Amino acid sequence: MKLIWLYFVRTYISVGMFFYFRRIKIYDAKNVPKNKPVLLLSNHQNALLDALLIATKCGRLSYFLTRASVFNKPVVARILKSLQMLPVYRIRDGWGNLANNNAIFENCSKLLNDSECIVIFPEGNHNLMRMVRPLSKGFTRIILDALENYPEMDLQLLPVGVNYTNAENFPDGASIYFGTPLVAKDYISGNKNEDAVSLKAVIQSEISLLTTNIPKENYQETLDELERLDVDFLNPKAVNTCINSKFQDCKFQEVKSNTFINIIFKALLVCAFIVPILVWKFVAKPKIKEIEFRSTFRFAIAITLGPLWLMSLFIVLVITLGWVVAVGYLIASLCVVLLAVKL
Repeated sequence: MKLIWLYFVRTYISVGMFFYFRRIKIYDAKNVPKNKPVLLLSNHQNALLDALLIATKCGRLSYFLTRASVFNKPVVARILKSLQMLPVYRIRDGWGNLANNNAIFENCSKLLNDSECIVIFPEGNHNLMRMVRPLSKGFTRIILDALENYPEMDLQLLPVGVNYTNAENFPDGASIYFGTPLVAKDYISGNKNEDAVSLKAVIQSEISLLTTNIPKENYQETLDELERLDVDFLNPKAVNTCINSKFQDCKFQEVKSNTFINIIFKALLVCAFIVPILVWKFVAKPKIKEIEFRSTFRFAIAITLGPLWLMSLFIVLVITLGWVVAVGYLIASLCVVLLAVKL
């Protein structure tokens, strides 16, 4: 039953993402080891959407280390745990709770010894800034503990870069770059402190190649110039080349067309899903304190209230006007969504 549930959720979310994102580009997913223990180590910009994109596109049923604060409500905690999310406690959750991480890290070692896949966001928190922030040491402890408990484990470390055209907007574009697997044993010398520093440096360097990495110095000025040049943020290698060349070697996005047609279909989208959109705009959105969660909650409403609203109207039309009109309405609504999002 667990596998059926996980595959159902992954399929449902994948379909939702198809209708939500203008495009999702996946690069080198073949690099994800299929039958070996692996840690997927990704940058973290866009809250839960980062995890959902990796979960649906990496080709494996994965476990996720997630900040413990989202497990506070019992119902939410049960759902998250059923989706193989594991709580991780931070200092802000209280010093007394940090000891709970011991059991979580021990469980990670066991999962890896069973050749499972675990996704970690080693920056430790999310932020919409287009840069790889300093990594926390928690992921190094998982690596070191796993190899200490199971010395023969062939643990693979796979850097991942998740990129967005504009994470605050809808519809948005996303790209995921899976890097080259690194053999964890190759970075173990026996000195835990030195090994932790070395692992952090290597993983930060690898992730920085897979996502836009604007230097902290003059960050806003650099970002403004990149946006003025209309670079393609879904191509981080080209963007980083542009930055390093001081904007002399830059590739631009393709010129967008059909703007007027796009406006028409977006207006039709609003008309077709007026109630879910109003709920988002006037009920959910004002309550979101962290801007990084805005896209996550918008997506959640889109894949829950959107289908419910569509099916409610479908049933009403079946009862009042018959199957032909109801089916025609359903097909027309789905076409409107696709054209509004994809054009």
